[in-house]
Amino acid sequence: MKQVAVVGGGISGLTTAYRLRRLLGDRVEITVFESTPAIGGKLRTAEVGGVGYDVGAEAFLARRPEMLDLVAEVGLADRLVHPTKARAKIHAGGSVQGLPPGTVMGVPGSADTVAGVLSDDGRRAVEKERSLGPVELGEADVPLGPLLRARFGDELVDRLVDPLLGGVYAGGADGLGLRATMPGLADAVAAGAGSLTEAASSLLPKTPGTTPVFGTLAGGLQGLLQRLLDLSGARLRTSATVRSLTRTTTGWRLDIGAAAPAHAPADSPIGVDAVVLAVPAPAARKLLDGVAPAASVAFGEVELASMAVVALALPPGTELPEASGILIGAGERDAEGVLYAAKAFTFSSNKWAHYGGRRNHGPVLVRGSVGRFREPGALNGDDDALVLAVRDDLARLAGVTATPIDTLVTRWGGGLPQYGAGHLERVARIEAAVADVPGLAVAGATLHGVGLPACVATADAAARRIAAQLTM
Repeated sequence: MKQVAVVGGGISGLTTAYRLRRLLGDRVEITVFESTPAIGGKLRTAEVGGVGYDVGAEAFLARRPEMLDLVAEVGLADRLVHPTKARAKIHAGGSVQGLPPGTVMGVPGSADTVAGVLSDDGRRAVEKERSLGPVELGEADVPLGPLLRARFGDELVDRLVDPLLGGVYAGGADGLGLRATMPGLADAVAAGAGSLTEAASSLLPKTPGTTPVFGTLAGGLQGLLQRLLDLSGARLRTSATVRSLTRTTTGWRLDIGAAAPAHAPADSPIGVDAVVLAVPAPAARKLLDGVAPAASVAFGEVELASMAVVALALPPGTELPEASGILIGAGERDAEGVLYAAKAFTFSSNKWAHYGGRRNHGPVLVRGSVGRFREPGALNGDDDALVLAVRDDLARLAGVTATPIDTLVTRWGGGLPQYGAGHLERVARIEAAVADVPGLAVAGATLHGVGLPACVATADAAARRIAAQLTM
């Protein structure tokens, strides 16, 4: 029987373990090593106010098939839910506006779409973009911010694009790459779109609102991970850090344990036939050093952003604004000129029907997100200070002053890889180096997207690679 080690117990690692079992059946023994006490990675369902509440990733893009297919395949389709019709808002230019439809991550399909968010000068700059001539992208990826500022002006980037990107990457347009973050837009330009406005327009659904954009699971996304683990039949080892990875004549040796303090001796080495690394970039860099040096170097070049989710359970009946949430642009201030600490609020009891049904007899649930790339801000404070800062923002932004009946702060230190202009070339180096090493694969959010469908896609690819090699 072949032995496979999957390092990392998040969505990528557990999907890999599940897919390996489907591909190889009883011919493989799978062990999942997770360095923390529980599976989950960036998925975490915690009890807040007596309710299971996602305090990591809260949803997935439903216009990609990978997560939808996986949920159905493992028998959880009956728990799939989509957002209500509540619309998001944005605090931009000093006031709260409705988040305009008809954009691709803030890049508009027409100037009229963003007229309410921008000044007259900003709207005219967007209107003019179609007349600027073809977009020249070249072979390599280009920095997104400078391109958008040159084509649309600063207002669109600062007031709309940056807040939307901040919710995904905790970083702004100036530090991200076009192809790395908006490949559809780049493809539309390559296909002949004469402007970015035209490219965005070509990507928008012809009948808006007919297809749900997002989905999640009632009861929490972490339930998917447990189902994947159960169906994989994998042995799970939690609080087990893989300290080093060594190629042997027959496969691989994994050294397991702490960083070798005297009071926490390392476990005996583990021998396996194949390894899948589904871990964040810093861990991958360390484990691949000496095994696939070029991949290790490339992983080491990935920059990371930290953030925190502050979950608030408010008393039953607490009134929230008529919105699914509010995005907050960097540098936005209230009427008194005071900066906001948060970058976004999600009004979960408005956004999701499975929470909203509890509004009259259970807690009203709100998430505040804090932390931008290279701008830790309120993250430097302790948890109590972070809760106070988020509550103050909620009162100033939305007039919600109710005292929470429960709170929970979940910090994601270095949790979000930054997809800069060199990201695609970096990933190409990683994959080329790993391809030269038999019995090794990588998966996860560092590679082809930080969203759950993209992570599942990398896991499927990693499992197929290992399965093919073990059956040769």
